[in-house]
Parts: sequence; structure tokens; C-alpha cells
Amino acid sequence: MSRFQVVSGKGGTGKTTVAAALALALATEGRRTLLVEVEGRQGIAQLFEADSLPYEERRIAVAPGGGEVFALAIDAELALLDYLQMFYKLGSAGRALKKLGAIDFATTIAPGVRDVLLTGKACEAVRRKDRQNRFVYDHVIMDAPPTGRITRFLNVNDEVAGLARIGPIHNQAQAVMRVLKSPETAVHLVSLLEEMPVQETADGIAELRAAELPVGRVIVNMVRPQLLDGESLRTAAGGRRKEIAKTLTRAGVTGSAGLVRPLVEQAAEHTQRVALEREQRAVLAGLGLPGYELPLLGEGVDRGGLDDLAAALREQGVGQGESGRGAGS
Repeated sequence: MSRFQVVSGKGGTGKTTVAAALALALATEGRRTLLVEVEGRQGIAQLFEADSLPYEERRIAVAPGGGEVFALAIDAELALLDYLQMFYKLGSAGRALKKLGAIDFATTIAPGVRDVLLTGKACEAVRRKDRQNRFVYDHVIMDAPPTGRITRFLNVNDEVAGLARIGPIHNQAQAVMRVLKSPETAVHLVSLLEEMPVQETADGIAELRAAELPVGRVIVNMVRPQLLDGESLRTAAGGRRKEIAKTLTRAGVTGSAGLVRPLVEQAAEHTQRVALEREQRAVLAGLGLPGYELPLLGEGVDRGGLDDLAAALREQGVGQGESGRGAGS
């Protein structure tokens, strides 16, 4: 898989959970992943039942085989201080600007600047190497903004590179776009088998392709099991109450007459849901992208649930055949 995995999705689809599960799935057999948060919600810390993440890379989990998951909550103000120090060697002058409120002003009044800093910090982690010229992280996974603004978020450096024709800002923006538009990167979209998330996923894919950003996979989250087989679905759809009552009686269920109506109603609802999900799955299949499916966890997602989702991804091939950290080009 690509070394930089960007995870987006409509609000409510569980993209943060999917990003965390993907990081765990990829961090197997000694590999290292970095899970990056850019929206300031501390959702990653909550999922891993950890303290709020500071602006530093911190190990938050160990995966099967000794792999490690690190996490980073990127703070735009501190990232700007890093940027000023890296390119302009401002040092204490940069810290003085922060005290004066100039850093907060710059990242608030110009949202594009904020996105440049967030994407730039993540891409720096993708490119970073150790003293042996090996990549520090095998994979970097970003819990990115929602589908509605993911293309603008990732493509902002193209706009900045066009505005700043020369100098370090231009060079930095171009370096970030080289990562984002390369085979190193894949943008995954998380969806549910519901009409609105599926439509937003289709629209998001079209926008990413138009911007020449590399689309990865569609990850269908919270998939519920089909409880009835084909014949049972047909029986429920037909409302064949007498047959259901006889079946309950043969099974020795007492008070079966009073159970028929609520059972028929629930079965009919289940039948309608299955039909809708089949329609939406067909729409997603028509997008021509490979995908993964993750089950609905009835008790919610805790640390154990994350491990279960990561295991489901590994069963579908995530992390298989991956090599450890190697020298980069």
C-alpha cells in the first residue's frame, strides 16, 4: 500500500475510527505507523483511551508482532513556528510573534495557510529518514477533514505554489504536492450503505480525480449482518403470518400468536434495509474502486473494538506483503 494514507468521509461515517484501525492493521510485524490528526478534536486519543495528544509524536499502541502506532495532533500555530524556524531561522522572534498573537491571526484569518501547515507537517513525516537513510515510519495515516472539503484541503498547496512564484514558500508547497500527487499517497473515502454517504462519496471521488489527486479505496463502515436468508426475506416481505405462526408453534414458542405481528414488522424493516443496502453497494461498485468492509460493533468502539476492526482489515489483505522501513529515493 501507499506510504501516505489519507482517510476522509462524510460526517458520521466513522472516518476517525477507520483511520485508527488502518494504522493498527498496518503496524504489524515490527512496522511503525504514524496516525495524524488535523482537526483538533482529540478523537484519536479518545479511541485509544489515552490522554490528549500534544504537538509531538507519541507512541499510543503496540500491534501484533511488535509493530508500533504513534500519534500526532498537529497544531497549526506550532506548525507555523516550526515553519518559520525551518525556513527563516526566526527562533525567539517566532516565539515573540506568538505572544503578540500574530501566529493565531495568520492561521485564523487565512484558512488556506492553516491547511498548508497541516498538510506540510504530515508530508514531512512521510519523507523523514533516520541516520541509516531509512524512512522513520513505514506508513503515515491522516485522519483528514470530511469529504466535502478534502479536495480543497489537499490541493491548497497547488494554489499557494501558484501565488508564490519563488522562494521557500513556493518550494515547500511544490514539495508537498509532489508527495500528495505521487504513488506514495492514497486518499480513501469512508462510507455507509446509505444514500447520502454514498452520494457524497461518489461526488468526492469525482472531485479528487478532477484535481488529479490519487484516489485509494472505498471503505464501507458499520456493515450490519444479514439476519435472514433469501427465502426468509421473501416470507417476511409477503407478510405470511400464518406460516410464521405455524413455525413458531412447531418450535415450541409459547404465546406465538402475539409474537407474529411484531416479528413480521421487524422482518419487513430488515427486508427493506437489506434491499437498500444492496442498491447502495451496487452504486459503490459502479465507482470502479477496490474496497474494504468493516462490521458494525454493537457495543460501540473501544480499544478492543479497534483491534477487532484492525483484524478485519488484515483479513482483507491490509498489511500483507508489506516490507519494513527501507531506504527512500
